[in-house]
Amino acid sequence: MSDAKECLFCRIIAGGIPARIAWRNDELVAFHDVNPQAPVHILICPRKHIATLDDMGPDDESLIGDAIGAAARIAREMGHAEGGYRVVLNCGAGAGQSVFHIHVHLLAGRAFGWPPG
Repeated sequence: MSDAKECLFCRIIAGGIPARIAWRNDELVAFHDVNPQAPVHILICPRKHIATLDDMGPDDESLIGDAIGAAARIAREMGHAEGGYRVVLNCGAGAGQSVFHIHVHLLAGRAFGWPPG
């Protein structure tokens, strides 16, 4: 697992790697995934480096709620609220987490099956 100075998402958040920013505030940055799995695929990341959900401390828990709220806000603003959208969190390599900086996936613009993956 990476630390903050090696973390791809930390480098994007800091502006060291270009990204299509969809939304940001003081705590979170949302940007378009470079390998989208749907017509809309946005990653919502805390500015604070936390590798996985299991690495969060009690003071970090509100970040996930804020990130999910940001996903809903972005989906509404992009016109996907009525048609539906998916919000996903992966924890660990076995669940599909490939960048070890917690993040919420917002996927929209197509129908999704169940169960996923």
